[in-house]
Amino acid sequence: MNVHEYQAKQLFAKAGIPVPPGEVATNPAEAFTIAEQYNKPVMVKAQVHAGGRGKAGGVKYAENAEAARVLATKIIGMDIKGLEVKKVLVTVAEDILSEAYVGIVLDRATQRPVIMVSSAGGIDIEEVAAKTPEKIFKLAVDPVVGLKSFQARDLAYKLYRDISQVRQAADIIMKLYNVYWECDASLVEINPLVTIPGGKVVALDAKMNIDDNALDRQSDIAAMRDIDAEEPSEVKAREADLSFVKLDGNIGCIVNGAGLAMATMDLVKRYGGEPANFLDIGGSSNPRKVVAAMSIILSDPNVKAILINIFGGITRCDDVATGIVEAYKELNPSVPVVVRLTGTNEKEAEKILAAMNLPTAETLDKVVKKAIAMAEVPA
Repeated sequence: MNVHEYQAKQLFAKAGIPVPPGEVATNPAEAFTIAEQYNKPVMVKAQVHAGGRGKAGGVKYAENAEAARVLATKIIGMDIKGLEVKKVLVTVAEDILSEAYVGIVLDRATQRPVIMVSSAGGIDIEEVAAKTPEKIFKLAVDPVVGLKSFQARDLAYKLYRDISQVRQAADIIMKLYNVYWECDASLVEINPLVTIPGGKVVALDAKMNIDDNALDRQSDIAAMRDIDAEEPSEVKAREADLSFVKLDGNIGCIVNGAGLAMATMDLVKRYGGEPANFLDIGGSSNPRKVVAAMSIILSDPNVKAILINIFGGITRCDDVATGIVEAYKELNPSVPVVVRLTGTNEKEAEKILAAMNLPTAETLDKVVKKAIAMAEVPA
């Protein structure tokens, strides 16, 4: 689960991390009122779950309250990477003397949180990582022992020479690690971490991703979820208890089991196709899950063919076949569908599908090749 910048800053501030004052506005009038109360220049920042907001025109400097109102009028309603901006953060603009980067992410290879810092922070941190990786310093933290103060200081020395700023940065890194751990985050990030006149170190931006599997014990954070800011198909999939991630290809995939879904997508890529999604219906044999899966995939205009690949264990092939029949009756798919069903009750499934004259395949290779061929045929 993603949280907005203003929400992440609320969690940061609660942990004692210094952030500039700011409030959220949902319309230009609110932006004016917020900026007026600060009585100083502000930044008007689009709140969407997408990177590159600044480059897209979603982060602007306003000299006064009226300028903030005008900018909010332009930014609210803006499309940034397919997401509509519905709110903006109006926050005090700081005079920036230097920019740095601090982030914590889970490294699945080592099964440890990894803290990354760089004195070359800012909007081009991805370019820094790609072209000059030596400017990024990393520390894998033992989750049993936790982050020690001397480790935080060592990282802070990679960012600053001034001892006062080193101490401030070390304190922020310690508190950021606590936020990461206590909030069950999969990612926390300050980019940029800035110094301002007077030598103070401040978290100018904030980003957090929360592990969905931990939301049952993070009720306050779960309440922050902004469904309007999420991909509609992913919201619908979550409500249907489906594991779904939208991609940019044209072959919709319906599979049972995450491992088989990944293998199916890999094979689609190997044979020259592009998967439109990851979709795992899980071990359930409920036909309605198949209907929901088909509905979600058909809502993607890029999809030119649908590949259904089921290996029946707990999942019964005949129930999946029944779901396919129900989906055809309710949704009347306008794109071709090819099916591979093998395992529990596959003979019964074959009889159900035979009446529909749907293309089928016996092996994974064959079903993938058929799907690619179907996607390439003009509608």
